[in-house]
Parts: sequence; C-alpha cells; structure tokens
Amino acid sequence: MNGKCSRPMLFLLLMLAASTLCAQGPPFQIDDPVPVDLHHYEFYIFGAMDGTPAEIDSTGPALEFNWGALPRVQLHIIAPWGTINPSNNPIYAPGGIGLSAFGFTDMETGIKIAIIKESKYIPQIGTFTMFELPTGSYAEGLGVGKVWYKVPLWLQKNIGHWLLDGGAGKTIVPQTQYRNLPYGGFLLKYAFGERLELGGEVFSHGREGDATPQTQASTMIDIGGYYHFKHHPGEQFLFCYGHSIAGQTEQYAYVGMYWTWGKDEKKTDAGFAWLRGPMNATGF
Repeated sequence: MNGKCSRPMLFLLLMLAASTLCAQGPPFQIDDPVPVDLHHYEFYIFGAMDGTPAEIDSTGPALEFNWGALPRVQLHIIAPWGTINPSNNPIYAPGGIGLSAFGFTDMETGIKIAIIKESKYIPQIGTFTMFELPTGSYAEGLGVGKVWYKVPLWLQKNIGHWLLDGGAGKTIVPQTQYRNLPYGGFLLKYAFGERLELGGEVFSHGREGDATPQTQASTMIDIGGYYHFKHHPGEQFLFCYGHSIAGQTEQYAYVGMYWTWGKDEKKTDAGFAWLRGPMNATGF
C-alpha cells in the first residue's frame, strides 16, 4: 500500500475507533462516554426538529439537566414540550396520518457510566442508557404510551485540537406501530482557539415505525458547533443542521443554550462563577 492510500485508511480507522474528556453530545445526534465531573452540573434549554416528508416533529421548549452524582457516573433528565405535524399525504400511509398537536412529550431519563477512561493510546469508552417515560399523550401522538429504551456504547478520543467520537446502539420500543432499531455513527470536531468549535457527523438509524416520521431507514450528515462566550466560560451557544444523504429524506436541526457549574475540589468556589460577571483571568 502506498503512502497516499495509507494515510486516509489510518485516518478512517482512527475515526471508527474513536472516542474525549471534552464531552460531545448536543447539538449532535451522536453522544459521548464522558460523564459530568463529580459535583458538577449541566443545564440546557433548547429546541430541535426532526422531520421527513411523512411528518415533521419538533421539540421545544425543552430543558435538560445533568448531574455528576458519583465518580464516573452522570444522571440525566430532559423535560420536553413538542409538536407533531403529519403530512396526511396518502402516499406515506399508514405513516404520517393524523392530527397536529402540541404538548408535553415523553420525558427522558438516563445514566452515563465511564467504563474505561481515556489515556494516551486508549479512547474513553462508556454507556449512556436512556429510559423514555410515557409522560406524553399517546392518544394525541405526543408519546409512545410505554417506557422505551436506548442502549448505546460510545467511544471518544482527543488528538490535539481534534475530537473523534463514535459508537452504536439499539432503540427498544415495546409498542405497536413502532420498531426496535439500530443507530450509530461517528463525528469529527475541531477547536478553533478557545471560543469556537465546529464539527461534522455521519449518523444512521433503522426504520422507526409507521407512528414516527422516520418510516424508513436514513443516513445523515450533520454540521454544527459551539460558541463559548468570552466572559462566561460556563456558557455556550449550540447549533446544528443536517440532511440525509441516503435512505429516506430527513432533516435535523438543533439550537440551544448551555451552562455548566460545580464545586472544584481544588478551588473554594467555582459554582455559578459565570453569573458574577466578567472573569479577570479565566474568561475566554
């Protein structure tokens, strides 16, 4: 194998083996294996959209809270409002048929566990099992009507300014007109200094069922990133947009705000530092 061929192959292998201590997750569809630090917290307020020609579903306003409850363990919850907007086009029947609705949708809870910590040659490896609770109205199409699950395995690695993240999982939905399905992909992100991070991901999922917009399998490319506010190091603006490149036509979008705080054992008071105005030494 010549050098021109070997370098792209090595790069691809790194991406497939990837996983970081700079955590991934929102605004991308791929998540990460890095829990929130012990005694630290994360809070998001966001809106998102995922739609196909059969139906467009949106989420927002939605609130997410993550807590570093134990060493290498994160507890997670999302309280979402959302809409369903079926196309009512008979071409997609029995999918995409019904009335539009807005209301509280299924809540998400979860636990993220770091199984292997990142080192010089080994990626971070962990799980982020999620339990979707039936808090949305099943009759209106705002909820599944039963508890359903996401069971993934994620890997992540930092290489200089680059972050590589990847993995796969399975969604388990014990409800009629829904299907159990695989999902997964990989992401590459680059940090432009201390203020801006941009990344792109390839994300695929199987057929989700006739009660969802994703009545067929799809593979997407999403582009997004983070803007770190100059005088508030714990505050970020998140954004992402993606479109399918294979399978069913699908679009994805995410926009939100993020805050993090907590007690640093090496400092006497790191909590809510971003609320107290400009930082003299540590602000970005």
